[in-house]
Amino acid sequence: MDEEAQARVQIWNYALGFNSMRAVKCAIELGLPDVLENHGGPMTLSQLSATVGCPIPALRRLLRFLTHNGIFKKELNLSKSQDPESSYYSQTALSRLLTRDKMAPFVLLQADPPKVQYIGLTANDLKAGKGSGLDNLACSEDMMWNYELDPAYDKLFHDFLTYHAKIATTALIDYCQEVFEGIGCLVDVGGHEGMAIGLLVKAFPWIRGINFDLPDVIAGASAIDGVEHVGGNMFQSVPKADAVMLMWILHDWSDNLCIDILKKCKEAVPADTGKVIIVEAVIDEEGGDEYTSARLAMDITMMTVTTKGKERTYKEWAHLLNAAGFSKHTIKHMKAVESVIEAYP
Repeated sequence: MDEEAQARVQIWNYALGFNSMRAVKCAIELGLPDVLENHGGPMTLSQLSATVGCPIPALRRLLRFLTHNGIFKKELNLSKSQDPESSYYSQTALSRLLTRDKMAPFVLLQADPPKVQYIGLTANDLKAGKGSGLDNLACSEDMMWNYELDPAYDKLFHDFLTYHAKIATTALIDYCQEVFEGIGCLVDVGGHEGMAIGLLVKAFPWIRGINFDLPDVIAGASAIDGVEHVGGNMFQSVPKADAVMLMWILHDWSDNLCIDILKKCKEAVPADTGKVIIVEAVIDEEGGDEYTSARLAMDITMMTVTTKGKERTYKEWAHLLNAAGFSKHTIKHMKAVESVIEAYP
């Protein structure tokens, strides 16, 4: 294939990407990944049709697309090759991540955002300064979660936050145990219902955890052994502790507000022994690894749903930490989208 033909195919893929996402969204909404996972093995087209309540012709066309793209796997019983029921559909590594307790909420969030004015990204948005992060432009700090969302969408959003907290925290436990050595009390700022701090306290039982979030969020949090739920506002003050953790919080905000948040966190820890633990993406613009595409895609998402939030490079993180008054910092990379930045007063 010549260069022009390759470029044409690439443009087709870009243009049809939304429809591809729609097909995956339909599979999730039908419950196909969950049905196959719960069944524990391959299923025929008629079995799937009866289980999810979708007519066979439409389901066959959907599965034809999804199997071609590696979402599911189609297996043929050669001894019954002329029988329509000789084809079985089974899970793949991709479809197993599309169950409702894993990545399905995140995919649904991207595929069908709420129909409100601020969602989306256009040339006019960019011309007006959206995504630039500059404070002298007419962009406010308003973000998607400052608006009243459709309840179903809001649930998807929080389901994804819960799943993400579980995956990111598991990576911390697996790859960064030394980060939590010597910490007697740890505050998770913006910890929602406490998934992350609960897992950390369970893994490192010497830690007393504080889950810190807005009062209305804390009001809905369930009791967790070893964790105290505290309501408040991170722009005003952060509970005192040996260490403060910010997991995917700062990418929501402009540089200036990130510096304000970091200053409040710095005030909350001991000047001689304390630290702030930041769990966020660190974009490598020069080299990168297998997670670079995901980090860059997330940056586009942040540009879409916020006005000044972004995923940051190492230099951008260093600027924030220096401006907030930290004396030094280190970065630990994990086999994950996130890295761990330890900042010391």
